[in-house]
Formats: sequence, C-alpha cells, structure tokens
Amino acid sequence: MGSELGLTADSKPQADYSPISIWWAVWGSFWTVAVALGMAYLIKRRDTPLLRIRSLGLSLSAIALLHLYFTAVQFGSMYGALMPGDAQYWIMGTYLPCGMALFHGSNSYFLHVAKLQKRFAPYETRRVDPAAYSKRKPGLISLFRRLDYTTRVVVLVVIAMAIQIFLTVLMWVISRKFHRSWGIPGTEVYGSEMAQKTEQGRGWEWWPGVFSQVFWAWIVAPIILWRSRNIHDTQGWRVQTIACAIAGLPGTPMWLIALYVPGMEPVNKYLIPPQWLCFSILAIEICTVFIPCWEVMRHQSLRQETLDAIAQWEKRTKGNNADDKSLGSTATMVDSMLSGWKSTNGSVKTNSSARESILNMSALEYVLDRNPTPLQKFSALNDFSGENVAFLTSVTEWKAVIPPALRGVTEKDDSSKESIRACFNQALFIYAEFISVHHAEFPVNISSHDLKKLDSIFEEPARILFGNGGSADTDPATPFNKSTFDFDARPSPIYSEFSQSSVSAIKERAQYWGEVPAAFDATVFDDAEKSIKYLVLTNTWPKFIRSQRRISVDSAETLRSTTELV
Repeated sequence: MGSELGLTADSKPQADYSPISIWWAVWGSFWTVAVALGMAYLIKRRDTPLLRIRSLGLSLSAIALLHLYFTAVQFGSMYGALMPGDAQYWIMGTYLPCGMALFHGSNSYFLHVAKLQKRFAPYETRRVDPAAYSKRKPGLISLFRRLDYTTRVVVLVVIAMAIQIFLTVLMWVISRKFHRSWGIPGTEVYGSEMAQKTEQGRGWEWWPGVFSQVFWAWIVAPIILWRSRNIHDTQGWRVQTIACAIAGLPGTPMWLIALYVPGMEPVNKYLIPPQWLCFSILAIEICTVFIPCWEVMRHQSLRQETLDAIAQWEKRTKGNNADDKSLGSTATMVDSMLSGWKSTNGSVKTNSSARESILNMSALEYVLDRNPTPLQKFSALNDFSGENVAFLTSVTEWKAVIPPALRGVTEKDDSSKESIRACFNQALFIYAEFISVHHAEFPVNISSHDLKKLDSIFEEPARILFGNGGSADTDPATPFNKSTFDFDARPSPIYSEFSQSSVSAIKERAQYWGEVPAAFDATVFDDAEKSIKYLVLTNTWPKFIRSQRRISVDSAETLRSTTELV
C-alpha cells in the first residue's frame, strides 16, 4: 500500500503533472479563491443581524486552518514526492485537528445562544439564584466558570490543541522513522528514499491524529447534533450545524480504509486517502461560509421587500381619512394573522394588498400594544433576537407608569421625587438588561450616539448597583472597535453563569439611592426605542409574518386531508 499522499516505493522523486494531479491542483486553487471571497463577504457584512449573533472569529479561524490542510492535500498528488518525509505527518497532526477543535468550539456557540435566548421567551425564563454572588468560591474552576462563554471555549480548545500538538511532537521524537539519531530502537525504516517516505506516511505515529478526528467527529459532533434537535431557527444555523456534524462522520473511516485496505489501490490512483477527509472539509466550508452568505443575501432581499411594501402602503393610504381606514385594515389583518390566516397564501409576495397592510410600522405597533407574546416567542426561539422585542415591551411598560412630575405636568415635591426615583430604578434595570455593553447578555443594536447618551445617564448608577461587569478599557461609545481584526460588530453575549444573574437577582433585592441625573426624563428611551422598532420591522417582523402564513397553510392542508379521509 501507498502512504498518506499515495506514494509507493516505485514512485519517482519528481513532480507529477498527470491529468489527475493537474485537475486536483486547479480545483484546489479555484476553491481557495471562492472560500476567500466568501469569508471576505462575511467579514464585510458582519453588521448584519444574523451574523452579529454568530462567533465569526472562531468559525472563520477554524475554516482558515482546515483550508490549509485542504490546500496541501489538493497539491499533494502533484508535489508529494518532493515533500520532506515528515511534512505530511506535521500537516495531518496540526492543521486538521486544531481546525476541527476550533470549528466544534464555534459550533457549541449555537447551542449556548439558543439557551440564553430562551430567557426572552414568555414562560421560558431561567431561574436565578439571588445568592449566586455570595456562593462564589476561590480557585481555578470557579474563576473559569465566571469567564464569558467565548473565553471558556477558547481556553478548552487551546487545551485540546496543546494536547494534540504535544502528542504529535512526542510521536515524532520517539520514532526513528523520521530521524535515525535518536528515538526508540527498532522503529527505523530502511530502503530507498521513496520506500522510507512511503513508510513515514503510515504507522502507529499517526494514531494521535486519528484519535483526535474520531473524538471530534464521532463524539463531540453527535452530542451537538442531538442537543440541537429541538431548535428551529430562521437563520440556517441549525441546518449548518446538523450538516457539518453528519458530513464529518465518514471522513476518518474512509481515510483509514483507503490507507490500509489493499482493495482501495485502484481508487487511490485517482483519490489519495486524505481526499476523503477533504470531502468533509468541503461540506464544512459550504455550511460555514456559503450558507451564511446566502442567508445574508436572503435577509437583504427580504428587508428590501419590506421597505418596498412600506413605501407602497404609505403611497396607497395618502388622502382624506386614509389613516383611519388604513388603521382599521391593519388591525383586521393583524387579528386575522394572530388567529389564523383566513387566506391560505403561503408567501408574503402573493397578495400585494395584504402584504402592504401587514408589513408596516402600524401593524407592528398594534401587535406590540395588543398581543406581543407570539412575536416575542418567535424572536427568541426562532430568530435569536428576543432582546429587541423584550426591550420594546419593557419600555412600553415603563412608559405606562411614568409619574406626571417626570412629564412636567405637575410640580416636583417630596412624594413626586420618590415616584421619580422608583421610575429611574425601573429605567436603570432596562438599561442594564438590554443596553449596557457591560451588563446586558444581548445588548440591543443602537447607534453609538444613542448609546453614549444613555451611558451618560445610567452607566455610573449601573456600575454602583451591579458592579463593573466588563473591561474598563472598553470605550462605551465604540465598544466594538477594540482591534482592527474584530469580527463581532457588537459585544458577544455575556456567557458567565453569574454575570446576567447579577442584574436579575439585584433587581429583586436592591435599588439605586443616589442622585437621579438631571438629564433623566420621560423621553430618555425614545431614540433607542425608535431605532429598535425599525430594526424589528425590517428584520424580525417579515420573518414572523411568513412563519404565521406557513403555519396557517400547514394547518389548512392538514384540515383538508382530514376532511377528505372522513
């Protein structure tokens, strides 16, 4: 049998320019350019809501390492005979397992985001231990658990990579197959130069890499696959995770079969053994790079469709008494949507008048005022943007209890000052839970100008009440510009098991008793509320409408089938 790159004792120490080798080299070059363009597109569009929630830094770093291995294999059949004898060993023992470790670390991010978003869904809130902070214990384990989730993943991945590299170096050191001056006696290989290279391409020295592949593909991936079975998101994230987990399963077994089963020799002439691993990498790159690119394009198309529908609706409703008529039409359409569509049109595009009546701010505000629960549940469990709707409903509840003194309707006396303080504390909790880059799990996406204005009012009281909660080196106005290679356009969720519980727990047992800032008034959240409403209107709202239509169509088809059977 041949080696990792298909070498045999009869191979000549020269480049192979056969049609098969040229084909793989051309294919590798083409695919490298495509992947690079896809990654550049994702980095450029990282502000898109569906990319902001992802850990692009981890996933694209994983893709970079995996693609280094992929490229080396594509050119392996052409230049394999000229490579140093242990080059293939180092490529297999470093790029591939380290890339897989990073990739599955980024994949676990999906499960964690889905878990955290449940707190924004009605009846799905997490239980919080008010004494969580009093139970902190010293030690490395406690310190590790208090780290944010991304840092914890990076730490675990680095440990796994360090173990893999250590074992790879250890096998290389103790085996005389790669060098004759030291190592375990009896592990030497003899013969011609190509015979030695052939033996170096297989053997027990490779088993740390094999074990690593089995661990990530056959243990970690199925666990992630099982845990994601009940998650149904609108961003293609679950599909990506499932596809990558399944695609990684056959790679290692087929690689071993191709390397050690004599019957695979005819196949190996056209498909060297590591190409089977490259098929898994190919699927991973499609799901991690190109599916998100397609999702971004689809999001932009849906957003433009929504803006066009709004423009058509505004144009159609101009005129005398048009506002009253359009409001009544909007209310009717929304009530019909929430109770089950009277129409069975499955696409937002099929009914122009209905689309224009429902895809507008009036319809969204009607739902937020009358019955926000379905939208809030959808945004949290399916769109992973539950913080936006939760913020809007919290601000609405806060505005309903604003005291007259804060509105300037009455004079401020001692009793009204207490009411203003209570109102400020409620607003402070909204700020800490949804806006603060130091305390919020999922900070809502508002402009730096609006964020700076709210920080000037609430940040100091929030730090007094909840602690620092984040790095002091972060500029509150531009929290995402810490480095030039920062993929995440907003701070990642706070993943520590204690961090968010501080806001929830303290909310139940403490209040801010300092001086209420003079800039605090009834309009403090108006700009942020307007910005988030527009974001929900152009992002979550059209997806919600489509999901409601789809549910209605499925229900109608089920009812029709049942009627026909009866």
